[in-house]
Amino acid sequence: MVPADEDDIRLPWSRSDRTVPRIIVRPLQEFLQTSTAAAAVLFGAIVLALLWANSPWREGYESLWHTPMTVRIGDIAVGTDLHFWIQDGLMTLFFLLVGLEIKRELTVGELQRLRAAALPVLAAVGGMLAPAVLYLSIAGSGAGRSGWGIPMATDIALALGVLALAASFAPSRLRPLLLTLAIVDDIGAILVIALFYRQGGDPIYVLWGVAATVGVIMSHRLQLRALWVYIALGVVLWYTCYRAGIHPTIAGVILGLLTPVEPSQRPAAVSREARRVAEATSDDPEPLDVDAPEWLELAALSREAVSPLARVEHALLPWSSFIIVPLFALASAGVRLSASTISAAASSVVAIGIVAGLVVGKPLGIWLTSLAAVRTRVGELPKDVTMRSVAGLGATAGIGFTVALFIAELAFPGRPVMLGEAKIAILFASVVAGGAGWVLLRVAHSPRKEPR
Repeated sequence: MVPADEDDIRLPWSRSDRTVPRIIVRPLQEFLQTSTAAAAVLFGAIVLALLWANSPWREGYESLWHTPMTVRIGDIAVGTDLHFWIQDGLMTLFFLLVGLEIKRELTVGELQRLRAAALPVLAAVGGMLAPAVLYLSIAGSGAGRSGWGIPMATDIALALGVLALAASFAPSRLRPLLLTLAIVDDIGAILVIALFYRQGGDPIYVLWGVAATVGVIMSHRLQLRALWVYIALGVVLWYTCYRAGIHPTIAGVILGLLTPVEPSQRPAAVSREARRVAEATSDDPEPLDVDAPEWLELAALSREAVSPLARVEHALLPWSSFIIVPLFALASAGVRLSASTISAAASSVVAIGIVAGLVVGKPLGIWLTSLAAVRTRVGELPKDVTMRSVAGLGATAGIGFTVALFIAELAFPGRPVMLGEAKIAILFASVVAGGAGWVLLRVAHSPRKEPR
């Protein structure tokens, strides 16, 4: 190996040309940065949950998630078991990331351009309303009517995974279209959770939640940059939502939407300071750390040249994609699959409504509203994207795994049989929707033979 010049940037071991980083570590890092990586890890968690829940060790699966876990400070006690802290605690960070993505799209992304955003926004609305209406037409007259929000959701990680598998023949412009559609879908899911899946709570805590929200806004206005301030206010907001009967994950969405999209320092000013520090410091200082204060100050300024939104998103994304969401799937997807449970689900109006909503209602709603938007010239299709492409995209959006499971837990509390049927339906519908989406995209963009 050729020795590096002393003035070159020194690479860490993982990025070096040594045998292990070159053959194993770097390819793994590159894979983890692809769209299929998060989908692969999530899919692995689903398979593991199903295998574990249907194995001789299934009692251990159930008992693990119901391990008592309560945080108590004086007279204040929060939590019940491990499943609570995954669903209501860790998933708050997932919804914080959702809030950040929504804020980005509304301020600097596709949703700020009305004409470009019109089609995916309308498609997403149609893709939420049609499944809900179809579900209610099937299961709306009984105890299962509270599950109408389940088929409205799209799992962006798995949907992007299917789209990545279809990347060799599907147009690249489908990806931003799916992302924008999924963001609007997330907005709808958040509104549904906040407005229709509330639990009984003390209304006085709503006022305390508003006070915590105002505190976050004022902290931004006052240019407070200490992270602990926002963590403390976020914990207060989470607790007040929890006590007010609003699902505490909504606190994550609120914090995401309030996160500034503009950096604290202008990049041009930081560049000038970097040149000043470079000129004012020695290339070979004696002692070695004599210029450390200057470089530490520059490092802090460089960090502030990146917006808080981008910094938080960058920090959270790997944790959400590879730990939080897979852990939620592992804790929630473990449903017993036997001849009796599958037979019961096949005849359950709840399961039938979910499957119909995701497999039929979702793509139909997306396709019809997209067609109406194009025909009326309210919206326009991206280049190389056809209505046949939208049909494949709509089918892919029927993969409703993560948020669908999340809403199912809220829709059927204390009803394990109905919840189990809903989970089986979500799993089945997501598999069918993913396969249908891939096939439709393949058919829509397969090369056609020229007539002789």
